[in-house]
Amino acid sequence: MSASGRPVETVVEVNTQGSGTPISPDLFGVFFEDLNYAADGGLYAELVQNRSFEYGPADHHDWHPLTAWELLERDGAAGSLTVRDDDPLHPDNPHYAVLTTTTSVGVGLRNEGFDGIPVQAGESYDVSFFARLAAGTADRLLARVESRDGERIHGQAELGPIDASWQRHTAVITCTTTDPDARFTLTATGAGTVHLDLVSLFPQATFKGRPNGLRADLAQAIADLKPKFLRFPGGCLAHGQGLGNMYRWPETIGPLHERRQQPNIWHYHQSMGLGYYEYFQFCEDIGAKPLPVVPAAVCCQNSEGTGQVGLPEGEMPAYVDEVLALVEWANGPADSPWGALRAAAGHPEPFGLQYLGVGNEDTLTDTFRDRFARIHDALRERHPEITVVGTLGPTTFGEDWEKGWAFACERGLPVVDEHAYKSPRWMLENTRRFDTMDREGPHLYIGEYGSWRNDGRSAVAEAAYMIAMERNGDVVRLASYAPLLAKRGHTQWLPDLIYFDNTHIWPTLNYHVQRMHSVNWGDTALPVTVSGAPDGRPPVGRTGRYTVNLGTGSETSAEFTNVFLGPPDGESVLGPGFGAWHAESGTWELAGVDRIRQTAANDTDAVLLSADAAPGPSYAFSVRARKLDGTEGFVLGFGGTSPGNRCQWTLGGWGNRSTLLQRVDDGVADDLSERLPVGIETGRWYDLRIEVDGRRIRCYRDGELVHDVEDVRPDPEVFAVSSVRDSASGDVIVKIANTMTEPVPVRLRLTGFDGDTVITRTTLTVPPDATSRFGPAPAVPVNGRLSGTVCDVPPHSFTVLRTCVAPGQR
Repeated sequence: MSASGRPVETVVEVNTQGSGTPISPDLFGVFFEDLNYAADGGLYAELVQNRSFEYGPADHHDWHPLTAWELLERDGAAGSLTVRDDDPLHPDNPHYAVLTTTTSVGVGLRNEGFDGIPVQAGESYDVSFFARLAAGTADRLLARVESRDGERIHGQAELGPIDASWQRHTAVITCTTTDPDARFTLTATGAGTVHLDLVSLFPQATFKGRPNGLRADLAQAIADLKPKFLRFPGGCLAHGQGLGNMYRWPETIGPLHERRQQPNIWHYHQSMGLGYYEYFQFCEDIGAKPLPVVPAAVCCQNSEGTGQVGLPEGEMPAYVDEVLALVEWANGPADSPWGALRAAAGHPEPFGLQYLGVGNEDTLTDTFRDRFARIHDALRERHPEITVVGTLGPTTFGEDWEKGWAFACERGLPVVDEHAYKSPRWMLENTRRFDTMDREGPHLYIGEYGSWRNDGRSAVAEAAYMIAMERNGDVVRLASYAPLLAKRGHTQWLPDLIYFDNTHIWPTLNYHVQRMHSVNWGDTALPVTVSGAPDGRPPVGRTGRYTVNLGTGSETSAEFTNVFLGPPDGESVLGPGFGAWHAESGTWELAGVDRIRQTAANDTDAVLLSADAAPGPSYAFSVRARKLDGTEGFVLGFGGTSPGNRCQWTLGGWGNRSTLLQRVDDGVADDLSERLPVGIETGRWYDLRIEVDGRRIRCYRDGELVHDVEDVRPDPEVFAVSSVRDSASGDVIVKIANTMTEPVPVRLRLTGFDGDTVITRTTLTVPPDATSRFGPAPAVPVNGRLSGTVCDVPPHSFTVLRTCVAPGQR
C-alpha cells in the first residue's frame, strides 16, 4: 500500500479480442467561428485591412470607411482622400475611395494592415485593386511595401493604365526585406482623380498555394489536429445580431467584390473573403468533413432591441430554398444551377456534404419550432442523405436543454448539438453522463466545449472528458472544442485553442490534448477493467466556518449594509463588523459604522470582500445592497472552503441581463441554476438572503424566492481510462488522464494479445496552474517507448499508450 492508503499498482486490463463497440468515424473535429479576429487578420491571408472601404460604426463604434487608411502626401504634394457610394463597383460593395491629387507625384493612400503588415524577404505578394479614372492623367498607380516610417522600400510595382470604367489591375511584388510591421501604399503618378475599391495585398505562399487562400502556418496548425470534421461559421455568428445580420451563405461565394460584407456579431467586420467556397476547399485540403451551420430562420435571442425573432412568413419559402440550394451547391452535378456556380469557382467535382446544422443555441420558442420544422421537412423530403443536426440551447441543463431533447425526439433528428463550457471539476464529475444515454434516440454532437482556462488543470480535465466521449463513441457522434483561434490584442472570448499574432502561433496545452486524442483515434471502443484506481471522492464531514463574500460584477460600484448570519430557520444575528472582513480585490471603504462601499469600476468578473463567518453546513446569510454605478450588479459568495472554491449568487451579471446561482471550483464558475433575465437597478436598495441547508440552497430577493437548488455532485473520475482499436493498423490504444497529485503505477494487461508487443508512449505532464496563452506552452507531449507492460503515469498528466503486435505476429 502507498502512503495514501491506495494499492501500489493499478491494473488496466483490456480485452483486445472482444468485438467492442463501434465508435463514430467523425468523433473529434474542430469548430471555426470568426471571433477574436479568427478570419480577417487571422486565418484569411489578406494583409490589407478594410480593403473595400466598408467599415462603419455598426462594426465598431469609432470605425468609418477610411479606418486603417490615411492620406499620403509626400514632398509637399497636396491631395485628398474621401469615400463615395454613387455608381459603385457592385451594389453589395457600395463604398469606394476617391483619391484626388493636384500634383503629378507624391499623393496616395496608405494602409496599416491588421496591426501592421508582415512580409518576408524573398516572398512574393499579389497586388490587386479595382480602379477607374474620373478626371485628369493619374492613370497609373505605384504600389509599394515599405517600412512603417516610410524610409525603407521592401518592394514595389506599377499598375495601369487606368481608364474611365471599373477594371481590375494586378501585379506582383517580391519583397527584399523581412519586416513584421510594414505598410502598403498606392501613390498616383499624375494629377487627377482615381476611384479605388477592393485594394489587396495577398501572399502567394498560402496554405496549399490556394489563391485567395489561408495563412499557411495557422492552417497547418489546424490541419495537424487531423480533424474529422470542421464546423463553420459558428456559433453565434451563424444566427447573427438581428435578422439582417444572419449569416447567409449565398452572399459569401462568387467574386469577392460581389460578396455582401456585414458587421460581425463580435463587434468588428466580416469581409467574407473567407466564405463558403474557401471553407469547403479547406475541409477538402485537410481531409475533414464540412459541417456548416445555417440559421434556423431566427436571429440570436440576445439580439439587442429585438430578442429572438423569426423571418417573416413571406420570406420563408425563399429561405427554405436557400438552405436546399446549399446542398445542391455542395453536392450537385456541375451542370445543375447551383453546382455550376461551384464549378465556375474552380471545383467541378462535388464536395460531398454529409452534415448540416440548423440553428445554434436557440431558445426553443414556438417561432423557432415552426421555422426549424419547415427547414427540416424540406431537407428530409429533398435530401434524405443529409444528416441534420439540431440544437439544445447554450448549456447542459435547464428548460431549453430539456425542450431541445423533446423536440429532437419529436422530429426524429439523428443528431443534436449540446454546448458545455464548464469547469475542470464539472468535467471530471460528469465523465459518466453519457453512459446512460438512450442508444435509440438522437446522437450527441458536443459542438462547443471547454473548461474556461488554458492551464494544466483544464487540459487534463478535458482529456478525461474526451475519454468519456470516446468510451461512448457509439452515441457521442461528434465533438469540437471552441473557440479555435484568438489574435493578440483582439480577443472577445477566452480561452481558445490556438493563439497568434501576425508572425507567431502558440498552440496551447488544450491543443496538445486535442491532438493527442485525434491522431490516436480508433474505430472500436474495447472493454476495459481498471483495478485499484485512485479514489477521487472528496473528504466528508467538514467542520468549522465557511467564508461569505460581498462583491460586485464587472465595472460596477455598490454599497452593502446589515449583514446577518444565523441558522436558516432561526433568528439571525448581526455579522462581523466590516473591519474583520478581508478585501480579495477591488477598492473598499467604510461609509459610517455599518456600511461599506466598493468604489473601483474594475474590469473584472467580480471584486470580493470576504469573512470567515458562516457556521456550516447549514446557515442563513442576508445583506442589504445598493448599486451605485456601473454595468452589472452584485456577487454574493457563500460556502467558501478555500480561495477560489465557493458558491455565489450573481445578480445582474452578463451585462446586467441575468441573475443566476453558480458554484466556483478552482476559480472557475459553473451554473447551478438557469439564468433568469433579471437585472439590478441603480440606486435601489435590495434585501438579499441566502439559506444553505446542507446541499439545498434557497435565494431570496426582497422576500421573493428566486432560486431553490440542490447542489448534488457526482464523485469526480480522477483517473480516467479508455481503450480503442484502430482496425486499419491493428493497433490497440490506451488513454489515461491522471488528475492526481501523485504518480500512479500502472500494469497493462492486454487479454488476447499473444504476440510480442511494442508499446509506444506519448505523455503530456504539466502542473495544474501552469498556463499557456500568448507564448510557448509550458509543456509539450513527450514520446517514448515502454520496456515492458508496467509504467508510472505521472501526476497531472495525459498519457497515450499505443500497442501493436511485433512484425510477424499479426
